[in-house]
Amino acid sequence: MTGWQTLLYKEVLRFWKVAFQTIAAPVLTALLYLMIFGHVLEDHVQVFNGVNYTAFLIPGLVMMSVLQNSFANSSSSLIQSKIMGNLVFLLLTPLSHRAWFVAYVGSSVVRGLVVGAGVLMAGALFAWPQLKHPLWVLGFAVLGAGMLGALGLIAGLWAEKFDQLAAFQNFVIMPMTFLSGVFYSIHSLPPFWQTVSHLNPFFYMIDGFRYGFFGQSDTSPWLSLGIVGAAFVGVSALALHLLRTGYKIRQ
Repeated sequence: MTGWQTLLYKEVLRFWKVAFQTIAAPVLTALLYLMIFGHVLEDHVQVFNGVNYTAFLIPGLVMMSVLQNSFANSSSSLIQSKIMGNLVFLLLTPLSHRAWFVAYVGSSVVRGLVVGAGVLMAGALFAWPQLKHPLWVLGFAVLGAGMLGALGLIAGLWAEKFDQLAAFQNFVIMPMTFLSGVFYSIHSLPPFWQTVSHLNPFFYMIDGFRYGFFGQSDTSPWLSLGIVGAAFVGVSALALHLLRTGYKIRQ
């Protein structure tokens, strides 16, 4: 167990050493979204009964930050190691592919949850959302962070330069995040776009996470949990397979 614990510690220390960039900056970005959208739409939009728009927005921004930073953590670590050439030192160790997975995804979960907690505390300055089902909040946060950490691992293995990783983030992660109901309820969309939203696993992460705060959601939280859980298992299985075969790291 010492091996994966050491690698996990190294990965956590990697982002913690530059916390101003990896933690404070995402919190500030989410805070700006909250200030702008909350100020503009507070008096014009009410999604759930008894919930003002600013309070509705906070859980979505928290989960968005968790997902984006979990992905960024594992993907950036791998691509940096590949480009700088120090990945070879990790390959020389007797660590199994499962140890790699636990360390990289585990550190991504830690970073995602830390950033999410920071966004939640900053959002509390504007409106404190209700917390009716804390276990649902924690469950979706951990599953979402784990899935995006595994997806970042896949992207980091696939990418050979920063441009490819940036393209993956800009054309896959960002659109799926922003079109997942962070800023709106999908019931406000036309039928076609509601159907498209239901094909987006990020929607179920955010909707289930929001249910934990308000006890209200656009779809059943159990359905969301099943879809997010299945997506996590599928992405993790692919990441483990790529690590086991040494995809683009053992050539």
